[in-house]
This record gives sequence, structure tokens and C-alpha cells, in this order.
Amino acid sequence: MAYYASYPIILVHLCTSFVVASFGNDLIKPKFSSILVFGDSTVDTGNNNYIRTLAKGNHFPYGKDFPCHVPTGRFSNGKLVPDFIASVLNLKHTVPPFLQPNLSDEDLLTGVSFASGGSGFDDLTTALTGAIPVSQQIEYFKLYVGRLKAIAGEHEAKQILRDSLVIISAGTNDFLLNFYDISTRKLEFNIDEYQDYVQNRIQRFIKELYDIGCRNFAVSGLPCIGCIPIQITKSGRIKDRKCVDDENSDAKLYNRKLTRLLLKIQAMLPGSKVVYTDIYHTLINLINQPQKYGFKETNKGCCGSGLFEVATLCNEFTSTCDDPSKYVFWDSVHPTQLVYQYIAKYIQREVLPMFQFHRDMIEK
Repeated sequence: MAYYASYPIILVHLCTSFVVASFGNDLIKPKFSSILVFGDSTVDTGNNNYIRTLAKGNHFPYGKDFPCHVPTGRFSNGKLVPDFIASVLNLKHTVPPFLQPNLSDEDLLTGVSFASGGSGFDDLTTALTGAIPVSQQIEYFKLYVGRLKAIAGEHEAKQILRDSLVIISAGTNDFLLNFYDISTRKLEFNIDEYQDYVQNRIQRFIKELYDIGCRNFAVSGLPCIGCIPIQITKSGRIKDRKCVDDENSDAKLYNRKLTRLLLKIQAMLPGSKVVYTDIYHTLINLINQPQKYGFKETNKGCCGSGLFEVATLCNEFTSTCDDPSKYVFWDSVHPTQLVYQYIAKYIQREVLPMFQFHRDMIEK
């Protein structure tokens, strides 16, 4: 077990030392001291490797296209959005998980991921998955702050937090696991009420991070949930494989509410910048116009049949497609590395400049 846990870590350090940021360094972007990541499997860079849960991606074929072909615990064939963003900000080439043993001082100074695959803003979500809920991720963050202060000193640590970019990406599991597939929360809420419940928890979470010292927040909305392959499969649309319209409509309503809420949160927190990240339209554009972006398969994953395989069901004995770059989804839930790269390009183009404008206004 010790070999399996440590060997990929060594390989990641060796391989990513030689990787150069591959896109868009010429665009205007603000300078951040570090990158701090919270959320679910879309941004979990390996924390689930170190907890008891079935939601793990630290086995092949996950990591097939990661540097040195290492399964790091990322739920994709390669890198995730935080890795690309950290690269383009010239911070580091990959973002390590906080629970990884033997993190270096440099790892801690430039940022880590606290995210956990299967997580959500609703604590009940992780009761089903065994993941680390967002509410617990902030407790790990407090431990991180203590270690940061020990390394950099009180004053410098405070400045690092103020100048860090906080990425928050969660919410999908709350609806998939608590509302659509297992109707636990339907006993208490209709969809509109449950959206408000989840977003109230988002507001509290951002306020907690702000009180600890963070100021710059990029908060993702929901993706087009109804187009996730496993949701199409569960809907019974085996032949036509069309997206589930009702679930997509719910996601769009949630995102409209979230956009308004984030503006409200920013107004309540002096000196903060809270920016909405539109994952929905970025992903739906790739699905609706596959030829434009070089994709051939949009409604099935690359792993196995692509209809239901994810985590332990997508394993070393499962066949994979010949060319993941032609697929929007890697498994039945998670996008491929190329899709994450497209999302990162959108963030670089549309989201990061908003932080630079904010800083320019403060300096004036």
C-alpha cells in the first residue's frame, strides 16, 4: 500500500516539472499568490485517495493521458481545470491535494485542492458517498492556514490568502444524489426550494472563507446535468441518447439564481470579488457543436460502454476508446481532459480578467 500511495506522487513531481503551460499566456491575467480549490470530483486532484470511499480515480484507466500516464485520483484521463489555471497563472503545473502526505512548503505556499469526489454543499449528499462535504473541507482549510502561518509567518500568510484565487466547483451531486436519483430531499423541498437551500449553504461557505481572509472567488454554476451520459442512461433514452430537458431547465434556473446571489454576496463583503463561472454554456456548446471543436461522441463516455461506468466500474479491466480527444466525456459522469482545457480557456478569457479590473479599481 505504501508503494501504491507514494510512487504516483513521485512520478507527478518528476513529470510535471518539465511541462510548459500550453495555452494562452499572452492574455491579460491578474497575479495571484496561490490557488485554493474546493468542491467535488470536477476539481478533486486526489484527496479521495486518502479517505474511505468508493469514489476513487487512483487506478487505470484514469490518468491515461496525465503526464507519465499516472492515475493520480483525478476523475478524468488527464488534468483538471485547476491544473490548467494554475499553469496559466504561472503558479505550478498541477495542483496537489491537501491530504497528500509530505506536501512541500512550496506546495502549500502556491495552493492546494481540498475538493472531494462525490461531495456537495448539502451534508446529506456525502452521507451517501463517503466523500468530504464542503462544510468539512473548510475545516481542512483551517489546518492549511495554520501550516501556512508556520511557513510564511502571520503577516505574509494573511497577504497570501488575500491574493489567492479561490475556485469553488460543486452542486451537481446535491441534485443527482439527493433529488433526482435518490429523492431524499424531495420529501422536504420542491426543486425551487432545494435550489435555495443549496445556495444558502454556498453563501455561508463563501462568508466563512472571507472571514478567514480570502477575497477572490470564482464560483461555478451547474453544468447541463441532463446531458451527463449516466443521466441520459437513467432516463431510459438508450437509443436516441438525447439530453434530459427537465434537468437542464432546472440547472439553468439554478444558475440564474446563483448569478444574482453572487452579486449580492460581493456587495455584502467589502473588498471581495465574487465571479460566476458559466460551466453550463461552455459544456453545452461543445455538445451541440461537436464538429466545430473536433469531437465525435457527445453522449457516451470513453470508458467501457460509456453509459454507466464511473469510479470503480471504470477500471483497468474496462476497455477505453482509441482517442479520448474525440469524446466530450471520459466516463459516464466526468469530462475528458480536452473538455477541461476548453473550460479553463473560457475561465482565462472571461473570468480572470474580471479580477484584474477589480484590482485596478481598488488601486485607483
